[in-house]
Amino acid sequence: QVQLVESGGGLVQAGGSLRLSCAASGIIFSINAMGWYRQGIAKQRELVAAIASGGSTVYADSVKGRFTISRDNTKNTVYLQMDSLKPEDTSVYYCNVDSSDRIGIRSSSWGQGTQVTVSS
Repeated sequence: QVQLVESGGGLVQAGGSLRLSCAASGIIFSINAMGWYRQGIAKQRELVAAIASGGSTVYADSVKGRFTISRDNTKNTVYLQMDSLKPEDTSVYYCNVDSSDRIGIRSSSWGQGTQVTVSS
């Protein structure tokens, strides 16, 4: 099993910054993609940003130019640097990790979620 521990959420004023972290542990042989999703009240969970094992990234149009995803493979950790935050970024943010064990069985794991609130 893979465990994910998220940190870094909180309350910030519009225009401010936050940095989310997500550390993976457990039965991991390799980590493929890592990503961040968010889900607002009465909304579907949506992809915010993802990063592949080779470093290529993808972002939601709404966060391009403001958010930066990165990963530290030595620590099995993914980060989301969020700048120029807007009230509409308010949501619960979830980390997702796609990993494989030694025999190649893949699993998709989710973090517990961390609240990000941006006040106007």
